[in-house]
This record gives sequence, C-alpha cells and structure tokens, in this order.
Amino acid sequence: MAERDSLKATSASSGVAYGPAHLAEMPVAAPSSLQPASGYQALIDAIEASVGELEALAARSDAESRDIIDFQIEVLRDPTIAETAEARMDAGENIVFAWAGTLDDYIGELETADEEQVRARAVDILDIKNRVLCALAGAPIADFPAGSIFVARDMEPSRFLAHDWSQGGGIALFNGSAIGHVALLARAKSIPMVVNTGHFNVTEGDDIRVDADSGAITIHADGAGAESASTKLISMFTDASPCDNGEVRTADGTKILLSINVNDPADLDPVEPVTTAGVGLMRSEFAVSSVAEAASEEKQIVIYRHVLKWAAGKPVTIRMLDIGGDKPLAGLSVPPGGPATDLRGIRLLLAHPEIARVQARALLRAAVHGDLRVTLPMVTFPSEINEMRSIFREEAERLSSRGMPHPIPPIGMMVEVPAAALMLDTFETADFFSFGTNDLTQQLAASTRDGANSMTFHRAAIPALFRFLEGAMRLAAKGGKPVSICGNIAGDPQWLPGLLAIGLRHFSVAPVQLPAIRLAIVGLRADGTKAAGD
Repeated sequence: MAERDSLKATSASSGVAYGPAHLAEMPVAAPSSLQPASGYQALIDAIEASVGELEALAARSDAESRDIIDFQIEVLRDPTIAETAEARMDAGENIVFAWAGTLDDYIGELETADEEQVRARAVDILDIKNRVLCALAGAPIADFPAGSIFVARDMEPSRFLAHDWSQGGGIALFNGSAIGHVALLARAKSIPMVVNTGHFNVTEGDDIRVDADSGAITIHADGAGAESASTKLISMFTDASPCDNGEVRTADGTKILLSINVNDPADLDPVEPVTTAGVGLMRSEFAVSSVAEAASEEKQIVIYRHVLKWAAGKPVTIRMLDIGGDKPLAGLSVPPGGPATDLRGIRLLLAHPEIARVQARALLRAAVHGDLRVTLPMVTFPSEINEMRSIFREEAERLSSRGMPHPIPPIGMMVEVPAAALMLDTFETADFFSFGTNDLTQQLAASTRDGANSMTFHRAAIPALFRFLEGAMRLAAKGGKPVSICGNIAGDPQWLPGLLAIGLRHFSVAPVQLPAIRLAIVGLRADGTKAAGD
C-alpha cells in the first residue's frame, strides 16, 4: 500500500472513515458572471432566494439542524447587512464585492473573538455569504460524491445538511472547530470528522483514512490503498454483511445482536432490515420537533408506523421525547434557572403530562403494527417509571372506551443518569435497560455536550465509564432483564473488547457503523480477547 502521509489532527466526531478525497473549494461568484444591470434589487432577490433554499432545507432536517438553519435565516433577514452592502454599492463597489466585503467584515470580527464558541460561528456567516453569491450568479452550490472524504479549509453547515451521508464518508478540515455547528451535526449522524489538520497536499481521488478516534489521517498516493480501505469498506456492506438479521457470532460462537439507532424515518431508507436485529433506539425528539407536532397524535402515529413497517416484525424501541435542557422543543416555554438536567427527559414529560399523554396514545395505537418497545429518557428514580406506566394505563383505558386496539408495549429505561446506574437493581418495574453512554459520560466528566474541551474530557473519562458500566451490569444481572447499549462507544470498534468483557451482548449503533462493528465482533471472543491468529 502506497502510504504517503500520516498526519495528526483534532477529533471532532468519533469513528473511522475510508474514501477518495474530494477537494472542496468555497463557492465564489465572479463579477463577470452577473448581468450588467445587477443592482440592489438583485441583491435583495438573491437574499430572498437564499432564504427560500434554507427554508426548504430546514423542512427536511431534524430539530437540531433546523436551529442552525434558523440562525442563518435570521442573519440573512437582518436589514442592516443588506443596508451596509447597499452603502458600499452606492460608493461604487460592484454588487459581488459589496456583499462579500460586508460579510467578510462580519467574519473577521468573529474569527478574532476570544471565545472559541464565537469564532466557530464564522463558518455560518461564510455559508451565508457564499450562498448569496451563488444565487447572484445563478450557480447553485454543488454537492460532492457520496462516500468521499470532504477535504477543505472549513465546511459550511448547509453543505453538510444537503449531502447524503448514507453511503458513509468523512470530513477532514485544515481549520474548522470541534465545537462548531458542523461538528455537532457530524456527531449527531456519527460521521467521522477531524479538524485542525493544517494544510496538507492531497490530490482529488487519493484514498484517505480518517481515524477520528485517534485524531489522525492517512493519505495514500494511488489506488493501492483502495483495496485495504474504501473498497474493503464497501464490501462490508455487501459480501461481508449477510442477511444475518443482526445476529453476529464471536469467534467462540457467542451470539451478539446488532440493532440500529435512527433519528428520523428517512434514516432507514438505505438500510436493509435483514442486516439488523431491529431498531435499538429511535430518538423521537428528532422526528417530533415542535409543540404543534408533539400535540398531534396522528402525525406521531404515521412516524412510528413507518418505522415498525420497515422493521417487518423485528423489535423497534422508541424513546419518548428527550426534551428540555440543551434539547429544547420549539414553542415550549421552560422556566429558566438551574442545571440543564433539572427539567429534561422524563422529568419534563411528567411536568407536562399533556405532552406525555399524546405520545403515549400514539405509541399505544402504533403498537398494533409491530414489535414496539418504549424506553424512557433520563430516568433517575423508580417512581418516574411508575408514574409513566400510570399514564399509559390511563390512556389505554381511554382508547378502550373508543374501541381502538392498543397493546401496551414493554416499557424500559435509558440508563444515563449516574444515580440510576448505581441503583439499577431497584428499578423492578423497568422491563429492560439501555445504556445511553453519551449522557452518562457527559455527567461523569462534569462536562457540557458541546463545550470547548468536551471531547477531551469525555475521552479521558472512558476508563471511569467502563468501571461504572461494569458495576451497573452486575446490578442489572440480578433481575435478569434484557440489557443493550446505544451510545457512541457502542459502534466504535476500539471499545468493543471492553464492552464484551463486561457482558454486553446487544449493541445499537448508527447505520454507517454497522460494517465496522460487525467485522470487529467476528475477530473477538466473548470475553473481548482477540481470536487466535488475529
């Protein structure tokens, strides 16, 4: 294999990706591409066209992505920006330079800010600048090939959102930010991403390995790396991913279940049900993104029925709305003050039973269409499960009075609050447990989800997390209840030996992580040790 360069970088979203390099240039419109009569009205029209494009993108995006797009729309609709550009045009500047200069001044202010969170916003303004320039030129921003590694100085959020990541791929940025919007989006979709690589020489189509777990990228000078890298990865989706229904055997014959995590029904489109054991976690808050949608029983039924139909009889675990704290529900007013976790997940649902009752009815009605399970978010005390069970029973009675079928599904809990993990043997009314290691790690590390040092803190807390999980697994074993794990480390091969060693046998991962975790399982024994010859 013709390895040419191996470079260090900063991890922004964990995972490993292989693929051909796509060298991305920021889109720029030349003045000559505009009509001679272009003027202020042309700029206003280009801004409105850009707003329309962003609104269309928002309509097919999840809640977190819509928040990012809404910020960009708000900036575009700020009249002072257009007025500043108009003043520059009145002073004799070409429309392109007037717009670009106005936004460049804004970008410059952000890039020189003391706080990294503020500096990270510069790429959002760059995104806005380029979108309007392309609208002025009548040249839409082009997508890049699916499955490739996006290489550039930075990446615009809207370009990330418009791309189809279902065929894999990754991101390697010369600059970029681990706490910027693209990094947040990459983590949400489990797309490997590294930043701060510094400028490196690469040719379009060179094979690149992005190892965001160790913070490194490797460049291959020719196609020699393809067989051991991207071609090998593609084969995992086909020849090495048999129709095993997500039942994979370790080297010594122990059965491991592989399910998938989904945020939106559209995530299922590129996935064949026969390659999974079902849906181990559907994060319903990404599909139900506003108070209006949370109040619509019928809309929720359509969403849940779609997922159950795709699963074709396999288990589908839907998490009730994990909202509150740093995951707001648009239109829902939550009193300020206190830590972000004070009113989040099941606490917020019980504080707003009108929301919980609508979702409970939708889940009960959808349960007739497949093997539905319900998991409760951010549970801390057994009483919270009992209160939610009461809501399900009461809503089931209401459905009975209306003559509507409504099997009550198994109700389990997410294990993501340390207090609950330490007392897991007391949760007798939970039908199953699912370890949510993202929140659990965050709380063990006393770190925010997207703070400047969050990735560093979370990685340093991994040994503590494993010790914590080992104790929780012993407590869970006392009740003999099903246990699974669905956080980021579940789909990361480097942590698989430790997770097998503490007894985990059911992993729910992002669809793009299935090939790598499946391949890793077959090379290990049930105790996490490597099989002979590996």
